[in-house]
Amino acid sequence: MRNITFICLLIFLFSCHPKSAITPAISSNPTISDLIQAKTPGSLGITGSGKDTVTPTIPGFVLMGGGADVDEAITWMLQRSGGGDIVVIRSTGTNAYNSYMYNLAPVNSVETLLINSTSLANNQQVADRIRQAEGLFIAGGDQWEYVSFWKGTLVNDAINYLINVKKVPVGGTSAGCMILGQVCFDAQNTSITSQQVLNNPYNNGVTFTRGFINIPVLAQTITDTHYDNPDRKGRQFGFMARMFTDWNYNAKGIGVQESTAVAIDENNKAKVFGTGKAFFLKTDTAKGKPEQCVPGKKLTWNKNKQAVSAYVIAGSNTGRGNVNLNTWNSFSGGIAQWFSSNRGVLTIKNQ
Repeated sequence: MRNITFICLLIFLFSCHPKSAITPAISSNPTISDLIQAKTPGSLGITGSGKDTVTPTIPGFVLMGGGADVDEAITWMLQRSGGGDIVVIRSTGTNAYNSYMYNLAPVNSVETLLINSTSLANNQQVADRIRQAEGLFIAGGDQWEYVSFWKGTLVNDAINYLINVKKVPVGGTSAGCMILGQVCFDAQNTSITSQQVLNNPYNNGVTFTRGFINIPVLAQTITDTHYDNPDRKGRQFGFMARMFTDWNYNAKGIGVQESTAVAIDENNKAKVFGTGKAFFLKTDTAKGKPEQCVPGKKLTWNKNKQAVSAYVIAGSNTGRGNVNLNTWNSFSGGIAQWFSSNRGVLTIKNQ
């Protein structure tokens, strides 16, 4: 009887041990490494090896439109890591990407960092961990949190180091994709609909961040996601009107539907994976600025209904289409369209 009482007491004390309060969140299918508290502040755990490795990498970018992840595009990115260490960053959420990515392609490890404050974003250990990665993925969430927490910090420097110095594959989905263009609709005040932007391109909800993530091929480019539900074509068109009017940019846009991803290789050639479509929009500056793009007025950017040219490619499991993002003049595998607006009414027609 005494032995039974003693054993019960041990079980009770073990279950109340304070270490249980600091166990990190783990994936639904954890490996042993998931159960080890990671040393990096903000870490939600590591799947795979806890030892750093160095592998040869091939640069590339994945712009994913949100919704269901596109396995083929993620696999494409992971393979370019050379089997190295993958870091996922986010400001909310779990480490669900750990086991998902680890089981998609052979990699040394996948670790998720929850960076939800400027303090963490300026933590040297956090920045160093990102710099060690052979691949980086930015999860969905809130792009204003990413801008306000990360811009101008050590983490921001580490991301740009991976892109421009170490040259590793980098991807993002939803909000993680929204921040990859040189111009980012940051949703500082609110999200916004196509009709609100078309009715007034200077609406208080239209706020931008520039120069956050430095991807040269996406210079003067704005990305948008969830391009099918809700329909965001009109708002991106309006964003481009602002970019042209305010900054004299040769504005370009990449819009990606859910369950779809644009993969850009080391030669800046793009193809589309997934079940939806991707839209590549570009401004012809020779036609002149929008006829009416002023505060409080409906947007007119008509140019004989040929204001902005668009090329639309439907994705596939193997990647469809070919887009030369060096010139934005060579497209194949899709259909060409024109975007225009007259007094806030968007018109889309095939070329």
